[in-house]
Amino acid sequence: MIDFTLTPEQRMVRDSAREFAEAEILPHIREWDERHEVHTEVFAKMGELGFLGAPIPETYGGPGLDYVSLGLLCEELERADTAFRVIMSVHVGLNSLTLLQWGTEDQKRRFLVPQARGEKLATFGLTEPGVGTDAANLQTTARRDGDSYVLNGSKLWISLADVADHFLVFATLDRSKGHRGITAFVVERGMPGFGTGTIHGKMGIHAGNTGTLFFDDVRVPAENRVGEEGEGFVIAMSAIDQGRYTVATGAVGLAQACLDASLAYAHDRHTFGKEIGEHQLVKQLIAKMGQGIEAGRLLCWQAAALKNRGLRNTRETSLAKWFCTEHAVQSALDAIQVHGAYGYSNEYPVERYLRNSKAAVIYEGTSQLHTLIQADYLLGYREDRPLRCPPVPAQGFERG
Repeated sequence: MIDFTLTPEQRMVRDSAREFAEAEILPHIREWDERHEVHTEVFAKMGELGFLGAPIPETYGGPGLDYVSLGLLCEELERADTAFRVIMSVHVGLNSLTLLQWGTEDQKRRFLVPQARGEKLATFGLTEPGVGTDAANLQTTARRDGDSYVLNGSKLWISLADVADHFLVFATLDRSKGHRGITAFVVERGMPGFGTGTIHGKMGIHAGNTGTLFFDDVRVPAENRVGEEGEGFVIAMSAIDQGRYTVATGAVGLAQACLDASLAYAHDRHTFGKEIGEHQLVKQLIAKMGQGIEAGRLLCWQAAALKNRGLRNTRETSLAKWFCTEHAVQSALDAIQVHGAYGYSNEYPVERYLRNSKAAVIYEGTSQLHTLIQADYLLGYREDRPLRCPPVPAQGFERG
């Protein structure tokens, strides 16, 4: 039997996130977006509520929520603004869950616990100026030097670059080995030779920080290496399975925001003596939004169910990310159409939804990449194999 009813705990998580967004984000987000302001005090409040450690076990400072709850958090936060879901993606999905899965006990105590408690912000550094989807071709290098590794290179399009404390970064020890030469490290802000910078001129997500990382002979202690030498690519791909899930669930929230705004406007705006919602073509746009939201949410819950059971979910998470992010873009376009000329101005939020929606069909794998992934599964060119991972502390899920 398949039961899609949320548990009392899951409803509480959803309601808490919605109340937080309505109180702390929505009253201010238009101004923050216009001014390109990043308000880290809101991140701190998210940490106080346990959002920043949502799926992390109590042993390591989190509340130990399941993946459906994590998805509901992301959905409600992006329903307010994408910038606040992005924090969940990079801090929780890409960094903290990766440390939970691959980190040593010492690394979990030093890095994961303060991250789960919201005392430290964390992010993920894989993308480089010349390397995006081709993640095996990293230019950032690492070389062993006694009890340390020395890192040189740069990373680009890194969320929270200027505000994070911990950075899970990937560098190659031997470029001739391709992806087998990549190794993962935790770099800490303040390490000599390590710097960050802000990217200006972004199309959207103006209330979030995006930037660059620079490594100039940065000496990283060997105890900050995550996994073994050469395991970095596998670690990065397992992290991306988590990050893609948060992006997918957030996109459902953005599409829901588009629908909410369109419904309100369709009832408020009158033409030809009646609400515009009574016009058939407006109904068509609204119905399409609702259809995709329901389908996307079910795809996300399918991926969450596999994650909760400890089963491999690369295919399902990819499908959810592909579908939900594409639908969010289309919902934003349709919401602007419902609003007409008003949708083209920032008097209404739908123009911000469109600007924010576009990034998600690019990061965490472009829509074109996910098209190929899904086709390869269908054609039998690709199949999931169990990943060789360190054991995950029992909390209802582990990698298969």
